Amino acid sequence: MLSDRRQKVLQALIEDYIVHAQPVGSRTLVDRYSLGVSSATVRNELSVLEDEGYLTSPHTSAGRIPTDAGYRAFVNDLLEREFGDETEGDAFDELRDAATKMDDLMDKTSAALTRLTDCLSIVLAPSLLATSVKQVSLVSFTPHRALMVVVTNDGQVLDRHIEFADEVASDELASVQNALNEVLSGKSMSEVRGIGVQEVCDALSSPLAHVVIDELMAFVDVEESGRAHRLGISSLLSKPEFSNAAAALPVLQVLEDDTVLMHLFDDVASSGNPLEVRIGSENDASQLSGVSVVAAQYGPSDASGVVAVIGPTRMDYSKVIKAVRAARSALRDL
Repeated sequence: MLSDRRQKVLQALIEDYIVHAQPVGSRTLVDRYSLGVSSATVRNELSVLEDEGYLTSPHTSAGRIPTDAGYRAFVNDLLEREFGDETEGDAFDELRDAATKMDDLMDKTSAALTRLTDCLSIVLAPSLLATSVKQVSLVSFTPHRALMVVVTNDGQVLDRHIEFADEVASDELASVQNALNEVLSGKSMSEVRGIGVQEVCDALSSPLAHVVIDELMAFVDVEESGRAHRLGISSLLSKPEFSNAAAALPVLQVLEDDTVLMHLFDDVASSGNPLEVRIGSENDASQLSGVSVVAAQYGPSDASGVVAVIGPTRMDYSKVIKAVRAARSALRDL
């Protein structure tokens, strides 16, 4: 536990480093911030903070920069001081405007987050695998073409056109529709996938059912692969921390590998915390050791999504946390 004065010095140094991205010395802190103590006292506090692992000196006599432990102490104090209750403000208004007036909700929310934070933003749509099938409808257009409409328990309406190689009569399609509802109603999409296409079709004893189930699973796979709506990679890479390829490449590799991101967001969803802040080495994936992730879950627990911002560990945590909370509120209230 840091003393009030030491916490104040750490806060001033981190706030200065966030703005200027340069190591900070005692003279700079005394000149720019009202710390109420001498330069010698600040030097002593900085030395103690470095000895305790909160700061490090990248070069001799070049000032100090925060470590991950320093950022963690700063963020914990920030969360206690500024975010005891849900906050809204201008960020909330902008995100709500984007979320309620645009058809492409996820993309617009992600774009608004990037504008507000100048970092990479990701909005992960709720997984269809957690939703349950309420009703399946098959509407015949022609003997070779039909529309499949699936209504889920949370009110989503999914539709997909199906092409048949052989002619299918309307009464045959209606029979398959009734049989599908008997077998699938109340089951989650993951259960439907777990049951297996062949098992369902054997239960229905209909080759046509095989076609319909194949199309349903193909649709779910497409939706799952497109859950992540991201924007702002150029904003992230424009930061001085990623000016060289050696620092930028690991982050880019993770962003191209949805498996790592999904694992990260699954951890967020299962943490039980309304908001997660992962700083540098706190991320399980070593490729993310140079960034911080601020993420929050939205929606019902059984079919939730995640809204997140990824930026350098030097990110403006106050601004980013407010924006992520606002985005969560905007998405939750829709």
